[in-house]
Amino acid sequence: MPRLTFIAPLILFAIIAAYFAIGLTKNARILPSALIDKPVPTFDLPPLKDDKPGAATADLQGDVMLVNVFASWCVPCRAEHPLLMQLARDKTATIIGLNWKDKKADALAWLDELGDPYARIGHDPSGRSGIEWGVYGVPETYIIDQSGRIRYKHVGPMFREVLTETILPMIKELRE
Repeated sequence: MPRLTFIAPLILFAIIAAYFAIGLTKNARILPSALIDKPVPTFDLPPLKDDKPGAATADLQGDVMLVNVFASWCVPCRAEHPLLMQLARDKTATIIGLNWKDKKADALAWLDELGDPYARIGHDPSGRSGIEWGVYGVPETYIIDQSGRIRYKHVGPMFREVLTETILPMIKELRE
């Protein structure tokens, strides 16, 4: 019996250590999403800008599109914004914006300052649609295929490496 009281904590420690060792080998930037390969959630957001339409589920079909969740108070959103502007200029993909948990005036001022790469912008001040999308925080970018299914989710700011190694090849592949 005394031997068992000595061995049991060692076995428990070994199990816990193995669990953490496996967890440390995973990429923390890749967050699982239950929505991958599923249709986009049902949503219908009013427009952020008076001269541009809002965003709804029906708008995300027919072509490969990017959905970018952003907010004016989000510092990483500012860092990725030049890449979104480049994608819009190059007409690489239609970009739909979801303005999340933001004040309308602040978001409009932010877009006036940095430029507007979005074909449509839905305003989600309560964050309710973001919950349906499984938003962890901003920025997040989703790739939507022609049939309106979520094919990829990138959490955090999009950097050139992610754009050239993951997003652009996936857009090309989905269009073929």
